Amino acid sequence: MSKKFFVLFLVMILIITVFTGCVGSSDKQKEDEVQGETKNVSVLRWNLRSEPKTIDPQLNSASDGGHVINNIFEGLMREIDGKLISGMAESYDVSDDGLTYTFHLRDAKWSDGKPVRAQDFEYAWKRALDPNLVPEPSEYAFQLFYIKGAQDAYEGKGSLDDVSIKCKDDKTLEVTLSAPTPYFLDLTTFYTYMPVRKDMVEKDPEGWARNPELAVSNGPFSLENYIMGDRIILKKNKYYWNADKVKLDKIKAMMIVEESTALTAYEAGELDVIDQIPVQEIPRLKKEDPTFMIWPEVGTYYYIFNVNAKPVDDIRVRRALTLAIDRKTICEEIAKGGELPATGFTPPGLLDAEGKEFQKVAGDYGIDPNDAKVEEAKKLLAEAGYPDGKGFPEVTVIYNTLEKHKAIAEAIQEMWRQNLGIEVKLQNQEWAVFQDARHHGNFQIARAGWLGDYADPMTMLDLWLSYSGNNDCQWNNPEYDKLIEKSKLLTGKERFELLYKAQALMMDTNIVMPIYYYTRPQMVKEYVKDWQKTKMGHWFFGYVSIER
Repeated sequence: MSKKFFVLFLVMILIITVFTGCVGSSDKQKEDEVQGETKNVSVLRWNLRSEPKTIDPQLNSASDGGHVINNIFEGLMREIDGKLISGMAESYDVSDDGLTYTFHLRDAKWSDGKPVRAQDFEYAWKRALDPNLVPEPSEYAFQLFYIKGAQDAYEGKGSLDDVSIKCKDDKTLEVTLSAPTPYFLDLTTFYTYMPVRKDMVEKDPEGWARNPELAVSNGPFSLENYIMGDRIILKKNKYYWNADKVKLDKIKAMMIVEESTALTAYEAGELDVIDQIPVQEIPRLKKEDPTFMIWPEVGTYYYIFNVNAKPVDDIRVRRALTLAIDRKTICEEIAKGGELPATGFTPPGLLDAEGKEFQKVAGDYGIDPNDAKVEEAKKLLAEAGYPDGKGFPEVTVIYNTLEKHKAIAEAIQEMWRQNLGIEVKLQNQEWAVFQDARHHGNFQIARAGWLGDYADPMTMLDLWLSYSGNNDCQWNNPEYDKLIEKSKLLTGKERFELLYKAQALMMDTNIVMPIYYYTRPQMVKEYVKDWQKTKMGHWFFGYVSIER
């Protein structure tokens, strides 16, 4: 090899090496940026768990999507430290009769710099009420039925133009209710009430919320990246009206479904916030980890019956199955998170007009919180035609994939086997598939859970209205509808008398099998400061700082 050729060869190697190094560095930088882990960037690593079915405010009906929405959007009001504060509404006026709310919007911008207008709220709310909404009607449209003309528009009895949501100008939104609603301001913090931009939604009605180029938002964060089945990356919204208080640069929301995997990542320092803990680890964590806590939640864990599917179309079968389980054992030996055995649908923490806890006044509906009522359950099953379980047809319980749900389902399966002599099958489904199956009535018995959206028993009870998008039991009871609808026109003690009657009706009909009242075991690293969780259990990281 000549000297000249050798020198040329070395130069070529050097050039290739430098070029390769640059490419590798660029790729690594891009990967770091995707993961939200570039140097000198404040990142919160949080396990969202399941991939949300949607993060579209008007289409979402699940807590996972709700957590994300609560951080990228902002309604007229927001809950901080358990109190309502002004969000997009700088101020508001209420008429003397309690029917008309006039909201005065602050100067605020969307994440692309365009102004937030009253028309964005009007569009979003009427969008939720559109019975022809793409890709499907909103399951939470009923939360807007307090507004005059809203229910008629949703049911096709009236026009969206007749709904009493009016923009007096770009900064003034006027809303007229059908009846005084003491918790209406609380409702405006909820995701269905969040504003969205018409121009962006109409570019891709089904996919806009997952597309960073279209998903403009008005909250403390905006969508930077959405990697299906893996993670959602949120970035600080520099145009947020209160951006000076936002300390985080990014939030990395992971989709780790397996509780044990998430805990391992947390203990290895790869996650900062988790709220699904393997039940077998709870005793250890209580003793050893000061970041472990049990957070109170207003919600109920239960099974629902498809009242149109055999054999659970028979109220005696539903009642037998409900009485034949030992809730105390499930709470203490399986859930292990401080849960309370549930004997009704409305959980503790919600008060009536006299300041009494609704759940206690309502009573237990004949359910023993500490043991199964085996003899009564067997008698009912025999009356239904299945003495000692003989001839009982094939029944399947569906639940979404999660270790805790599996353990509870297996325990209930064994209790029914021992106490009633019946065999049931268990089937786990991925979250999105499970939600669709439940919503469309493709099940016999299904796991369910409901967390309150605002601090009033109505947040639980209007779920079972015949026109509720979340009435997965497929139950239609005109008497129940009348009780709930009439209660919305009343206040005080008279209103709660109807709510107590309504819950008694749905519990006596046994459309649900309450199992326990929620608590939320969760872990937050000590260096994560000023995190928030609403009274109804939604995470808010708008004011979080990382102080290592």
